[in-house]
Amino acid sequence: MATTIAPASNTLKNFFDITKTNPRGIPQAPFVEKVENFVKSSDDVQLVLSKFEDMIQKYKHVQTSTTQRVANLQVKIPDIEKTLDMVRFLESKKDSDKVITTNYGLNDSLYTKAEIAPTNVVYLWLGANVMLEYTIDEAVTLLNQRLNVAQKSLKSCEEDLEFLRENITTVEVNIARVYNWEVQKRREQREEESSR
Repeated sequence: MATTIAPASNTLKNFFDITKTNPRGIPQAPFVEKVENFVKSSDDVQLVLSKFEDMIQKYKHVQTSTTQRVANLQVKIPDIEKTLDMVRFLESKKDSDKVITTNYGLNDSLYTKAEIAPTNVVYLWLGANVMLEYTIDEAVTLLNQRLNVAQKSLKSCEEDLEFLRENITTVEVNIARVYNWEVQKRREQREEESSR
């Protein structure tokens, strides 16, 4: 009996040493082609099922954090676009002699009138209560870079979520197949014992 468990354990170890990953390093779930060749004994079943359950938990953890990141990016991208539109608007008015009058939001429900003189500089919030002065050209360049990075990051996160969904499904199918194999083996053992 020890000779059959050792090769199976080596097979399991090799099976769970995942080398394929997506471009961001998330491992691809292996698919069990033939359960009977993969699980050699009933002792291996619980080990295999626990490994698969562990994989699902890890995938779901990454899925949760990636979903949160997507939500943050979906808020951040429109903010960057609005800021970029405003800077471009100011850029179009910088050579004009007209003062721009607008309503300025002090908070969610309180506004005041503001006059904006033509200018070549803008102040951008960088986060953590930090604001810096940029020329309009520098601001446009910076905001375009940030927008591109955010859009690429959003695309990567969406690809990761699809990859995670596929791999969670693969692992769930593996669990079902191993569990069904075990049920079938137990049924065969009971039939064998009852026929004696």
